[in-house]
Formats: sequence, structure tokens, C-alpha cells
Amino acid sequence: MKITDFDIYKNLLKEKSGLSITQEKAYLLESRLNPVAREFEFASIEAMGAALQGVPDPKLVTAIVEAMTTNETSFFRDQHPFERFNDVVLPALLKERVYDRKMNIWCAAASSGQEPYSLAMMLRDQSSKFGGWNISIKATDISRDILDQAATGIYSQFEVQRGLPITMLMNYFIELGDNKWQLKDEIRNMIKFDYFNLLDSMMGLGKFDVIFCRNVLIYFDEGDKRNILENMAKQLTPDGFLFLGGAETVIGITEAFLPMPGQRGIYVLKDSPHLQAKAAE
Repeated sequence: MKITDFDIYKNLLKEKSGLSITQEKAYLLESRLNPVAREFEFASIEAMGAALQGVPDPKLVTAIVEAMTTNETSFFRDQHPFERFNDVVLPALLKERVYDRKMNIWCAAASSGQEPYSLAMMLRDQSSKFGGWNISIKATDISRDILDQAATGIYSQFEVQRGLPITMLMNYFIELGDNKWQLKDEIRNMIKFDYFNLLDSMMGLGKFDVIFCRNVLIYFDEGDKRNILENMAKQLTPDGFLFLGGAETVIGITEAFLPMPGQRGIYVLKDSPHLQAKAAE
């Protein structure tokens, strides 16, 4: 791919989604956009790039952005964050929310829904502890197509075999046939799927006790990472928790968050009572 063609897509993706793609990732751009070019009947992605000059077809722009921002996921991906959610976060919230009995969770960049559904199943497994609680799980993504897919709660045999414990498959899924499984309504109804661009203002989203923003900041440049994190800090409750991916950090990017001591991948606000409690030990 010529540099001029690459720059057309690079600039478009940066403007529409904040995605920062380097020349070294040209191979990824080609592999994901070739099917889009075929769908819109272009002879090549270079020809499709030429069509983006001037006033491009909004449907084409949306298809390009969705092809480049839809990322692979799985149930209980990377496992350790879910263990820390269960062992660290839930006991803390169970204690600190004992009177108002509310918990608001946001899964940013939720993709095809496995992350929020994993959390919902974990919470359902502990219904004896959280009975009567008002629990809200908001799941957002920049791809409307992937959100529509996630809302159905339908997954292939391959997808449910990746990370999902067999007990949860039996308890929370219905077998549809043709190697398809669908989550029961009791789990699907716990999630609200919404379109959201992380570059936009977050003020209207409300406050959250837990934010999962894993494996997405790696696609943004440092300035956008800082803005996203500092906007999230405004939406997190004072004693809330932020989960980032294993290759992501707040260090050197923003001072709004600090790592939670001894808990890899969990971050808290700089004046969090969790840090004060650790310092007092």
C-alpha cells in the first residue's frame, strides 16, 4: 500500500474514532478493509480510498471504522481481572454499599458482549449476597453492528468453549441447535448496550462504581489516552475501580489515577480511600 493511500485511512480513522494506526500496521489495515472494498464493489482498497476524497458515502465510512475497531474478545478473557473483580472489588462494594445497595458498572469497548455478560453471570452466581441490589451494567462500543450482535446474546459453539465454565453454560444458556447458544433473559436483561465513542463527552453517562476499559487504550495516541482517562475519572465514584488491560497503564499519562497496590490492572482515583487505607496499614 502506498503511503498516500495509507494516510487517507489513517486520517479518517483518527478523525472518526480516535484510532491511531502506524505504518507498521498497514498489513492489518489491508486484511480488514479488503472485505469492505469487496462489499462496496471497489476493485481495491486503493480505489476505495480514492472514493473517500471529497464527500464520501457515510455508510462506507461507518463500515471502514467498524472493520478497524471491532476487536476479538472472549468470555472471561485473561481471567485474572475477573478473579480480582470477584476477590477484591465485590467484597469492597458489598461492604461500602451496604445501605444504598446499588452498583453501576461500565464496560467500555464491549465488542461482542462477552465481557459484560461474564460479569453478569458472576453477579448472578452471587445472588444470595446481592439479592435486592440495584445492579446496572452499561456496555458500549463504537460499532453499532457489533452491539446489535451482542444484544442477541447468541454465540457459536466455538465462542462458548473459549473461557466459559461448563457450569455457566449449563446454567445461563439455552441451546438453539446448529451449534448456537443463547444467554437466558435473566442475564441479557442485566446489560444495557449503547453506542458510544470514547472521544465524546462522558458527562451524560452517569457515575460508575467500576469501569472496565481493557485492551482499547493501546489503539489511541497519548493525548487521547489522557483525555479518555481523565474523563473517566470524573465519572468514577470516589471509591470506585478502573480495570485496564495487561499492556495498558496510567503511569506517565495522567495523575488522575494511581495503581491499586498489590492488584495488577486495577486503578483507583488519586485520593481514593482505598489508597488511604493501604497507607494506614
